[in-house]
Amino acid sequence: MPNEEKEKLLPRLRRKYPWLDHLIRANDAFTERYGNHYAAAITYFSVLSVFPLFMVAFAVVGLVVNHDQTIITKITDGVNNAVPEGLRELVNGIVKGALDSGGTIGVFGLLIALYSGIGWMSNLRDALTAQWGQEKQAQPLVKQTLKDLVALVGLGVALIVSFALTAVGGGVGQFLLELVGLEHETWAIYLLRGATIVLGLLANTLVFLWVIARLPRERVALRSAVKGAVVAAIGFVVLQQVGSIYLASVTKSPSAALFGPVIGLLVFANLVSRFLLLITAWTATAKENQHKVVQPPPPVLLEQNVTVQRGPGLGAVAGAFGAGALLAWFGGRRKP
Repeated sequence: MPNEEKEKLLPRLRRKYPWLDHLIRANDAFTERYGNHYAAAITYFSVLSVFPLFMVAFAVVGLVVNHDQTIITKITDGVNNAVPEGLRELVNGIVKGALDSGGTIGVFGLLIALYSGIGWMSNLRDALTAQWGQEKQAQPLVKQTLKDLVALVGLGVALIVSFALTAVGGGVGQFLLELVGLEHETWAIYLLRGATIVLGLLANTLVFLWVIARLPRERVALRSAVKGAVVAAIGFVVLQQVGSIYLASVTKSPSAALFGPVIGLLVFANLVSRFLLLITAWTATAKENQHKVVQPPPPVLLEQNVTVQRGPGLGAVAGAFGAGALLAWFGGRRKP
């Protein structure tokens, strides 16, 4: 196919398929707004902060639930379901270490977790702000740090609730099946699995909705991010499966033998970061989010000022004076 026909084909396809045009616009916005650079920054701070944040989070959870092993197991199962299979051993080790430490983390460990977590949240919020096409407003350091800390705590609570909701939902369903004597019925088991999947998607949708609409520096309307949150929740499930396959191949490389599961964590964190920012760009470039009402300028009142002068004006006097001086000069030139 000649190059001219290829150049004409893409515009025709974009006019014919609005979803393709939307996807291309989202990719262009992602690139123009430095999505790859922000994803790399988020990946770095994710790996830096995942260990201390998990330690603090699960130590707090253990104290809150009074080390109730049943509840902790449910939450741990939810975390395992949220990461690819290749990272579950690493995550389980972090969770076990956090629970064993209990309240012995100390002030130093808490400060490290806060420092790394706030840095991660700050970069995440800046990245989401850029993908929405917003300009970052300069704020005092203390005020911005406090806002990032509140956002970090809010996201942590939302994730724990999501994990618990997904895990407990399956446990409650199994209990109900046993209660009515349907735990061995095939159709009931498949129905429970379907309900668990739907519940997990709903929990993920709520988390992504909060991230996309509330984490940018300037909050956007929740209704403008609903579609993106639903797509993100579904896409995240697909990303988990793709990540499991990809991690299985990556961990077989020679570098994985040296660095262990950290390579897998880097890969998965980068995939999730790029995915989240691309979904945000896709949401921000939707037509319903690009209609901006331009306010008309204020009315201008035109008035005509008329000045009435009596007698010769200043300009006439100056002109007459100049003409008289010129005549006097010529008269002086004619004298013998």
